[in-house]
Amino acid sequence: MYADAPEPAPPPTPGWLVVVDVIAKVLLLVAIARISVDPAWGNLEGKAPGARALTYPMLALVVPVWHAVARSGRPYPWGADVLVTLPGFSDILGNRLDLYDRLTWFDDAIHLAATGSLAAAVVLLAGAAHAPALRRLEIAVASGMTMALAWEVWEYAAFVTRSREVATAYADTVGDLALGWLGAVAAGIVVGLRRPPRVPRAQRGRPQPSETPLRVTVTGTPR
Repeated sequence: MYADAPEPAPPPTPGWLVVVDVIAKVLLLVAIARISVDPAWGNLEGKAPGARALTYPMLALVVPVWHAVARSGRPYPWGADVLVTLPGFSDILGNRLDLYDRLTWFDDAIHLAATGSLAAAVVLLAGAAHAPALRRLEIAVASGMTMALAWEVWEYAAFVTRSREVATAYADTVGDLALGWLGAVAAGIVVGLRRPPRVPRAQRGRPQPSETPLRVTVTGTPR
């Protein structure tokens, strides 16, 4: 019988990652507040600005709430938090800069990148960053496609049926789901490219805890 090896300690979080996460959340909340007052500022007339103003802050709070409820004692998952915050932030920014209308490929790029970003966050939160490739793909595709489908249903119910896009909604939805699948697959592959924590040279070659058998000592009165 062998003891389970403890999981390697995660590497320290780069300071720039914390800065990016905080800035993205603050700018997202500021933009949402402005859009709530004036949807035209964000070019969101007829695009469910109220639903976005409610949904995106909730999405940005998913990881903080999850971390507080889990109480795992692990360091705060800044990387996953950034990945969950970016989709809402990029959508608001893209609409504000009118990129959806100015660039024909921007909507496709957002669906690809947003689904990949969310799927990568789920892989990280599940602790599967260093799992076998098939396991990472299972988590990324399952979570990514579930969220992509949820987005398409939300989008259809929120404003597509009342917009000029209703005539092409089916083809657009199928294309978005296909791009979401590609993004999820890419996330499952890319997350695995992160190198595991390095083992100090002095400890190389030594038996790891998982290689050390448990010794059980039985004491008692001989008969």
